[in-house]
Amino acid sequence: MCPRSNDPSEPASLMVFQDGWWYLDPGGEVRGATVLDNLVHRGDIPVTIGVFVDPGVFPGANEPKNRNAEYDALDDRYVTLLLTEIIPEVARRWVISEDADRWGICGGSSGGNCAFTAAWLRPDRFRRVIGYLSSFAQMPGGNPYPELIAHAPRKPLRVFLQAGHRDLGWDQPESNWLAENLRVAAALAEAGYDFRLVLGDGGHSPNHGGVLLPDALRWLWRSDDAEDHAH
Repeated sequence: MCPRSNDPSEPASLMVFQDGWWYLDPGGEVRGATVLDNLVHRGDIPVTIGVFVDPGVFPGANEPKNRNAEYDALDDRYVTLLLTEIIPEVARRWVISEDADRWGICGGSSGGNCAFTAAWLRPDRFRRVIGYLSSFAQMPGGNPYPELIAHAPRKPLRVFLQAGHRDLGWDQPESNWLAENLRVAAALAEAGYDFRLVLGDGGHSPNHGGVLLPDALRWLWRSDDAEDHAH
């Protein structure tokens, strides 16, 4: 999706959305294309090209979606797919900035930890992250990020997280989506990252993320000299 105001001679920012149709659906709760168009039109964010990517599907298989294998893994296969196959196709049609600070990635649930993993492994390309109700709790082998964030040199990332008080397993000692998001946020805070955590009262629903998307994008694309460095 390319904003109507895009000047083909001026490099645009880039925002990749996992579970693309869920964000693109004009009748859904997020309506990412409409949000991008409105924010660009008002000058609230730079001209930004939205790339909406659906997970793979295996026709006829008992488990037709490859979503969890693609999104929950802690490896670079998915981000490499974006960088070598999908984004080059977009760049054939529109001029995209080479500045990694102008590349963002967004996702919800498994797409949220996918977005974080893409930026964590390739901060030379993606440095702006939105994670809604991220499914860190179901990553194979457990949530690695509190430990990784604590011990790795700080990466040049800006991270917007949303968590729900009644997310999956919210009152359980294991597989607790809320707790794992809070652990990631705490690790980011202790490591001095530029991040924001927004808590809501809801469950595993896109409603709150949809409401937050305009403010999340404004916050991600704010200028470095802006006063809002709230954690």
